[in-house]
Parts: sequence; structure tokens; C-alpha cells
Amino acid sequence: MATKNVKLLLTENVDNLGIVGDVVTVRLGYARNYLLPRSLATAPSADRLAALTEKRAQAEKELAVLREQRRGAIGKMEGLEFTISRSCNDLGHLYGSVTQQDVADALGAAGFQVKAREVRLPFTIKRVDNFDVLVKFGSDMEATIRLHVVPDRTLEEDQRDEMEFDNEGNLVEKRPAKKSAAPAAPAADGAASAG
Repeated sequence: MATKNVKLLLTENVDNLGIVGDVVTVRLGYARNYLLPRSLATAPSADRLAALTEKRAQAEKELAVLREQRRGAIGKMEGLEFTISRSCNDLGHLYGSVTQQDVADALGAAGFQVKAREVRLPFTIKRVDNFDVLVKFGSDMEATIRLHVVPDRTLEEDQRDEMEFDNEGNLVEKRPAKKSAAPAAPAADGAASAG
């Protein structure tokens, strides 16, 4: 049976896998279809590992700087509130959904560099409401922001009466309230003239 995993030496940083100079074990298909054609990895050897030492040191410095920037961004981002306006029907159901990219773009407009995959939506946002959204840069770096999805126009109030049901599940008929004594007076006149 063929081997399903292969060890490779990373020649570039690969998100969620490692930095340059790391020896990683990956699935054969991932190596053959993604890492090797893009020259992101090669077969590990002592010579290649030694050649990448300087590049690895530079990558570690850049990673440390990026980590500090993200820590600062999380400190500023925690508890922020954003508003996104969307088209919707009169019940508040959106014609399209709010995506991770939409939230990342809103954060980008506010000066935060966030990738769409770093935005974690708890579910698909398809209606006008307020939502808590997690922005996660790493296992120990995350912030929660408040997202307000608002309609792009004024929604018309629903004028229908709510239906009421009794304990047996039968519809309770609502009778119109008596307005005033004025309509009752002509009925009394009609009764008097008939007699």
C-alpha cells in the first residue's frame, strides 16, 4: 500500500502549516497538488536546511512583529461595534447574507487588517439584527466585536393583528371593541319607529 503522508521542508511560510525551514508531515495529495507545484516545499536534506537558516531567522522576526501587531489590534478591537447596511424585505430577512468577507472589509475600512478566514461567524447572517462575531488570529489571540445589521431603508410596520390560541389550540376570536354610544343611538331610533 502506498504511503499517505510525506515529510517536506518548507521553503516559504505556509499559513496553518509552518514557517520556512520547518520539516512538516503532510498528506501526499496536499504535497503533490499544492506545496510542490508552487515551490513552497521540497524534500528535506541537511544542505537545504542549512541554506534556509538565514531565511528562517528573518521569517521568525517577521512573525514576532506580526504577532505584536495583532496583539495591539485585538486590544483595540475588543468590544468594537460595526454597522452593515443591507437590502431586506419588510420582515427583516436579507436578500443576501452577510459574509466573512463583508465583516473583514468593514474592519479594514476601520483600519484593521483582517483576512476573511480570521472572521468566525457563528452561523449564516440572513436577517436584520445584532450579532457577536469572533475575530480569531490564533489560538490565543481573539476578540469579539458587535455587528449591527440594519436595513437600507425604513421598514414598514406590520399592521396585522397577532392570532391568539387557547389551551386546546383553538383560535380565540377577537371582537372589535365598541367605539362609542353614537352608533348605538340610530339603532334605538329604528326600534322605536318600528313599534
